[in-house]
Amino acid sequence: MPWSRVSSGIIAICLALLVTTLGGWYFTIFFSVIIYLGQLEYFQLARAKGAAPATKTTLFVSQLLLFVTTLSPSLADAILPVAGSLICLYLLFEPKMATIGDISTSILGLFYGGYLPSYWVRLRALSPDSSLALGHLGPLSPGLTYTLLTFACIWAADIGSYTVGKIFGRTRLSQISPKKTVEGAVFGLSGSVAVALGGALVLGWPFWPLTGTALGLLIGVASLLGDLTESMMKRDAGVKDSGQLIPGHGGVLDRGDSYVFTAPLVYYFVTLLLPLLSHL
Repeated sequence: MPWSRVSSGIIAICLALLVTTLGGWYFTIFFSVIIYLGQLEYFQLARAKGAAPATKTTLFVSQLLLFVTTLSPSLADAILPVAGSLICLYLLFEPKMATIGDISTSILGLFYGGYLPSYWVRLRALSPDSSLALGHLGPLSPGLTYTLLTFACIWAADIGSYTVGKIFGRTRLSQISPKKTVEGAVFGLSGSVAVALGGALVLGWPFWPLTGTALGLLIGVASLLGDLTESMMKRDAGVKDSGQLIPGHGGVLDRGDSYVFTAPLVYYFVTLLLPLLSHL
C-alpha cells in the first residue's frame, strides 16, 4: 500500500475521531467543509458531461440544510423540498434555458451530496434523553457511540476489501470498477460484520448476533454501494479520480463515497428497528 495513502488515511481518521468526539458545531463544521468540497467535485463531473447545474444555489441550500439539521433535526426533512424548489426557481430564470440534465444533476447534487450526508449530524446528535438511547457506553452518548461504531465498520470494510482485493482478488465484481473484486468485497463485508457483532455484544443489543450481523451487512453493502456509485459517475465522466486533494486517495468523493448512503440507514436502524426489537 503506498505510503502517501497510508499517511493521509491515518491523518483523516485522527481528524474524524477528534471532531466526532467533540461533537456539536465542531462536527457540523467539519462535515460542512467535506460536503462543500465533495459537491464541487461532483459538479465538476457533471459539467464534464455537458450539464450546467445550479452549482452555487445547490451549495448554498446544502449548507443551509446542514445547519438546520444541527439546530433542529426534525426540520431537516422540511428543508429538502424547499431547497429543491429554490434550485428549480434559479434554473428557470437563467438566461439560457435549462435542460433536464441541468435540473437532474442539480437535484442529485442536493440529495446525494447534501441531504444524505446530513444524516451524520442527526446520528451524532442522538442524546441519552431522546428515548432512543439504547445501548450506549456509560458517559458516551448514543450519538457518539453509534457514530464511532459506524466509522469502525466502514473502516474495517474499506481496509479489508482493499487489502484482500489487492493480494487475493481474482474475480471482477463489476464492470463499473475493474479493480473491485468479489474476494475483496466478501472480506470487506466480513470485516464490517465482525466489528458490528462486537459492538452489538458490548452494547447489549437485543438478539445481538442477529442485530449485529444485520448492522454489519447493512453498513458493508451501503459502503460498497457508495463506492460503486461514485465509480460509475467517474467512469461516465471519463476521469480516474474526482480530484487530487487527498494524497494517495484522490478527491473528497473518492475517499468519502463509502459514507454517503451509510448514515441514513444506520440512523433508522438504531432509531426504529432497535427500539422495536427491545420491546419483544
